[in-house]
Amino acid sequence: MMTPVLIYLFFISGDEVKNVKAVSAVLDEKIPLKEIPLTQNSFIVDQNGTLVSEIVTNQENRSFVPIDKIPEAVKTIFIVSEDQKFYEHIGFDPAGMARAVMINAKNQSIEQGGSTITQQLARNVFLTHEKTYNRKLSELLYSYHIERTFSKEEILEGYLNAVYFHNGVYGVQMASNYYFSKPIDKLTLSQIAFISAIPNNPTLYDPIKHFENTKKRQLLLLKNLLDDEYITQEQYDSASAEKIRLNLHHRTDRHPDYVSYVHDELKRLIAENEGYTKRTADADKDEKAVLEEELKNRVQEVVKKGVIIHTALDPALQANVADAFKNHLSDSSVQGASVVIDHHAHQIKALYGGHDYQKFDFNRAYQAYRQPGSAIKPLLDYVPYIDVKNASVSSLISARPFCKKDYCPQNYDEKTYGNVTLETAFKKSYNTPAVRMLDEVGIEKGYSYLKPFGFRSVTAADYVLPSAIGGFTNGFSPLELTQAYSAFANDGVFHKSHAIIKITDLQGNDLYKWQEEPVRVWKSTTNNEMRKLLSAVTASGTGTKANHAAPYIGGKTGTTNDYKDLWFVGLTDRYAAGVWIGKDKSGSIMNLSKSAPHQLIWRDITKNRQF
Repeated sequence: MMTPVLIYLFFISGDEVKNVKAVSAVLDEKIPLKEIPLTQNSFIVDQNGTLVSEIVTNQENRSFVPIDKIPEAVKTIFIVSEDQKFYEHIGFDPAGMARAVMINAKNQSIEQGGSTITQQLARNVFLTHEKTYNRKLSELLYSYHIERTFSKEEILEGYLNAVYFHNGVYGVQMASNYYFSKPIDKLTLSQIAFISAIPNNPTLYDPIKHFENTKKRQLLLLKNLLDDEYITQEQYDSASAEKIRLNLHHRTDRHPDYVSYVHDELKRLIAENEGYTKRTADADKDEKAVLEEELKNRVQEVVKKGVIIHTALDPALQANVADAFKNHLSDSSVQGASVVIDHHAHQIKALYGGHDYQKFDFNRAYQAYRQPGSAIKPLLDYVPYIDVKNASVSSLISARPFCKKDYCPQNYDEKTYGNVTLETAFKKSYNTPAVRMLDEVGIEKGYSYLKPFGFRSVTAADYVLPSAIGGFTNGFSPLELTQAYSAFANDGVFHKSHAIIKITDLQGNDLYKWQEEPVRVWKSTTNNEMRKLLSAVTASGTGTKANHAAPYIGGKTGTTNDYKDLWFVGLTDRYAAGVWIGKDKSGSIMNLSKSAPHQLIWRDITKNRQF
C-alpha cells in the first residue's frame, strides 16, 4: 500500500504532468490491478443439474451479474444518489471532498466521506472501512488508479456487484434474489428503488427489521429520479403506490451428508489436478503441514471465484436411503451409514452419514472406520485363493478346527465341520476355511489384492491371520468397502468412484476432472466364481433378508465380535451398495442381529430402483 506522503506530493506538485506520470508509474509498480476481485458464490448441482447447495466464501453471499444484464434504472438510481459526477471525475470529487472536510473539521470527527462510487469500490474491495485519515488517503490513491485501469462501465459493474445490502448479501443480483426471490432484471421500478435504498446505511435500512425506514428512503430515491427527469410523474406515482412484499430466499442447502463429502472430494480433486497429492507423498512432516495449508488456501481461491461442482447425486435415491434407515432403525442409540455407487459410471449416487445428520458433522459413510467382520472375506481370502489356486465354487476346503501359533478361531456358530465346498463355506460364513485360505496363499500375497483399493487405515500390524475374519487395527469405512466390492461388477477391474463428475466455471468451461486409470485386481475367471458366491449368500446363505427380485443380486454379511457392527455390502446389475449399523462408541447391538436391519435397509434401498 502507498504511503500518505506520496499522495500528498501528488496533490501539491506544481509540475502537474510530470508528477502525474511519476505517481502513475509508482502505482503500476506498487498496486498492479488486473481485475476487480469479487468473491462469488459457488454451486453444487446434482446429476440433473439441479441446485443442491450454494457455497458462500468469507460470508460474502454474492452472485455476479454483468453490467449489460443490470437494468438502467439500477445504474441511474445509484449514480443519482451516490455520485452524480461519476462519468466526469477521475476517481474522486474535490468539491465533495471539500464539503466533507469542512463538516469533519467542524465536528472534529470523520463523519462525511464525500465518497464517489469509485472510492466506495476501492474500500469495499481493496481496502477497509476504517475511519482514519491514512485509510482515506490510500482510498484516494486506489480510486485514481482504478480509474486509470478500468473503464467507467467496468467500475460501475464492480461497484454494483460489490455493494453491501445487509443480511450477508452483496451485489444487486443477490439482493434481488434474497429480498424478492427473483433476478434483478425481473424487478419492478418500485422494487429496484426499494433494495437500492439499503446500501446507504445497511443497518438503518435493513428491510427485515426496519421496513418503514427502507420505504421512506425508497420514496426519496424515486423523488430524485422524478426531479432529475429520469422518470415521468406517472411512473413515479405508480412506483410509489406499489405495495412492497418481501419474499425472502434462503440459501439452498440440501442433502448435507452427500454435500459434506463433496467438499472433502473437492479438496482431493484439486490436489490431484494441481500436483499437491504427489508433492505431499514425497514430503516430510513439516513440508506436509505447509502443503496442507497451501492446498486449503488454493481450494478457497478456486471456490471464491465462482464454480459449479457437477455431482452424480441422485436425489430420489438419496431420499430412499434415508427412508430405509428411518423405517428399519428406530433405536436412536444405534447409528448407520450407507453408500450407493453406479458401478458402470463409477459414480457415487447416494451417501448417508447417519440419522439426524448435520452438514460437516462426523460422516460415518466415509469417516467411520469400523471392523468389517466377514465382509472382508471376499476380498482378502476368497479372491486370492481362487485366483492363485484356480479354484471354483465347487472346490473343497476344510472347515475343521484351525490353530496356528496359539491362534485358534472358531466358526460363528461354534460348530465343527469337515470338508465343504467354497460355496457352502462362503454363504454360511464359516471362519476356519477363510483363515485357511489366507494361510495357504500367504498373508503378503493376500494383502497384495487389497493394495489397489487404497484402504487408508490398513497398517503393517494388520498383516496377521485374524484379519482373515475381520480382525483389523482400525478397519474400513463403508465407502471404502463399497468401492472395493464394485470391482465384482467390473470383471475384477477396479475403478475409483467419485461424487464429483467435473468442476466448471460459471460459464460452463471445464476446470477440473478426475484423471485416473482403472486397475485389474484379479482374473476374469476369478470374478465369475466370486459373483456366484456372492449370489449364493442372498439366495440361501446369511444374506437372504437382503434378497428381492432382480436380474442379479449378490453380497456379503459381516458381524464383528460382541455384535458391535453389522454389515451388508453387495451389488446388482447396475449398483454396488453398502450398509453399516452400530454404535458410535461401540457397544453390542445383538438384540438387532436377528431382525437384520442392515439387510432390510439394503433391500429397501435397491428394490425400488432400476437396479
